[in-house]
Amino acid sequence: MGEAPVREDGSVTRSAEYVGSFPVDDRCLDDQMEQLHSQLKFVKTCRRTRPVSLKFSTKGVKMYNEDETTLLMAHALRRVSLSTARPTDAQFAFVSHNPGSADVQLYCHVFQARHARAAQFLNLLLCRCFQLSYLEKHPDEAQDDSVGSLPRRNPSLLNHGFPLSVSALVSFRRAPFQGLLPGIKKTQKSSENPQSCHDEVFPTSSPSLVRKKAIRTKALCSGAYRSFTFTPLKQRVVQERLNASQEKAEGETAARRSRAPSLAETEEALARAVWCWAGIATDNSYSLLADDVLGSYLLCPHPKKPSCGSLIIRVPSGLNTQLIKNTQTGKFLLEKCKTEFISIAELIEHYTETQDELPSLLSCARVNHCYEWEETTSHQPVKLHKGFNKDKIKSTSRKWF
Repeated sequence: MGEAPVREDGSVTRSAEYVGSFPVDDRCLDDQMEQLHSQLKFVKTCRRTRPVSLKFSTKGVKMYNEDETTLLMAHALRRVSLSTARPTDAQFAFVSHNPGSADVQLYCHVFQARHARAAQFLNLLLCRCFQLSYLEKHPDEAQDDSVGSLPRRNPSLLNHGFPLSVSALVSFRRAPFQGLLPGIKKTQKSSENPQSCHDEVFPTSSPSLVRKKAIRTKALCSGAYRSFTFTPLKQRVVQERLNASQEKAEGETAARRSRAPSLAETEEALARAVWCWAGIATDNSYSLLADDVLGSYLLCPHPKKPSCGSLIIRVPSGLNTQLIKNTQTGKFLLEKCKTEFISIAELIEHYTETQDELPSLLSCARVNHCYEWEETTSHQPVKLHKGFNKDKIKSTSRKWF
């Protein structure tokens, strides 16, 4: 599949064949999934399809005609409840409700992909949109290293409320500035007692006591406190060096932010991001997984063995943890299973089709944890193409911009 080409608005567009839509009963999630797969098996024999282009973003899903000139259907992401796929039949589908309807009827929109991997890729794109949307709405639940902490502001030499001569005297004895000026020797006391160095950055004693203490320890000559020994020019040189280090830290932070999770990833990277719930803290991922579809899973470090990987599966009784072992030949297998795999992707694909010793089959479906059942009236409707049969598609959406 290669890399998903991303546009300036952060969206990714893929082609598919639109099969149709059917109503979905308002049931519990597990029963709803059974109904979906039963209906998907039934419509796989449908021969009447329409080539379309699907545009995915964290704002929603849009369906255009084949050359992307006419908007046929649009769904804000908050109205999409779940996404699923049947790779064996090259089917991709998502469930959403029809905005403006009094009964808030749910509909499943079905698409036929060119092959199994294409169907899986469409599903991964929408599942990743769910995760990225959740991160946008719940930044406090993100991993600590996903965005990067803001750089600390270095203490300034020029504005501490002291006269210039006192600032010069104190600045010679500050641990953070050792090595910036020539001829300054590091003292063993300052290196062994970082707390005292921190206190000296903002001294509480009077300037005369600081000067006397410096002379007694022979760290400075008696005339070192005078302003001409540490001129404003020298102060600014030191401050510029500090600012340069701060700008470097800010640049590194910006680089980390520019590598924030997005849809512009290869198929392998996109799959890994969805499986690992990349960007979301592990503890929060556990909570979200418990409310997801039966058979949904999470790849993460083992709770009791952080050096090992684990597969957390949502089963009827809760969450089931499977330790992932590495064999001597470099292959992977689950702790209580006998089948070995050359990659994690092969392991996931196998247990999606075969249950073997697992308590449940793995499912590629995912719930949108930002789904909103109730409608708001603050959005304007999107104008759809007149030639498109809205009664057949059972979906009219509003603009989410």
